[in-house]
Amino acid sequence: MLPGFSTNSLGDTDPFAALPLLAELGCRSLAITPDRQLLNPFTPGLEVQVGRWRRELDRLGLACVIETGARHLLDPLQKHEPTLVSSAAADRDRRRDFLCRAIDLAAELQAGCVSLWAGVVHDAADQETLWQRLVDGLGPVLDHAGRRGVTLGFEPEPGMFIDTVARAEQLLGRLGRPAGLGLTIDIGHLECLGERPLAATVAQVASQVVNVHIDDMLVCQHEHLLLGAGEVAFEPVLRELARAGYRGGLHIELPRQSHRWRATAAESLGFLGRTLGAIETASVPPGQP
Repeated sequence: MLPGFSTNSLGDTDPFAALPLLAELGCRSLAITPDRQLLNPFTPGLEVQVGRWRRELDRLGLACVIETGARHLLDPLQKHEPTLVSSAAADRDRRRDFLCRAIDLAAELQAGCVSLWAGVVHDAADQETLWQRLVDGLGPVLDHAGRRGVTLGFEPEPGMFIDTVARAEQLLGRLGRPAGLGLTIDIGHLECLGERPLAATVAQVASQVVNVHIDDMLVCQHEHLLLGAGEVAFEPVLRELARAGYRGGLHIELPRQSHRWRATAAESLGFLGRTLGAIETASVPPGQP
């Protein structure tokens, strides 16, 4: 597994100044969130930016994934809006267009996946209508990802229509479990929503995981904390992922700590490195070096 970091946790800094420092701290994968000032997929001349990113990622030996959780990229006044469960068809179309642009970006950067979520429900539609909006919206996105050879990772998110691993499993079932769609899991979110025991929850879906966000949390509190500052027992969860053969990024996601990103990265990547080291040591059979 690859220790990683998220661009949404870098604060107001030049990412090209930050990337070498992250690599020195042991970062091996980057979760890139396209936003107004960072690989904005609506910006003319994007291919020049993409080329620079590809060269820098290659130079530093960093893998990457594309995240689609920019807060105000599509609507400057409403966080994360519009979404695939918005009431207006035109709004759902805007989100779908953005997701397809993110898939194109992922293809150009050879990213491991594009991570996406459902969205918050703001109207009084019944459950079946909401399911239909989401399934209908994801269909063309899945088709586009298939054409571009890009894997999608669906993330359950607290407060959204799909908030738990169990609900995400329902969605995969409704979609017919397409080969190009896996799961993004946020380990802190599992704790926040009380999906305990966490290791058992992860073990049930570990073979479907294509992307991981890692942060600490307390039960019933959706606040991303430094690793070790909450109630998550990381080692058993990461052991289940390793047992299932997950080899992708463990992307530290601490946006509220972005003003002190260097200290956050050093502390969190250090914690993660020690935890992964303990797992590797425990997996070596007795008598072997």
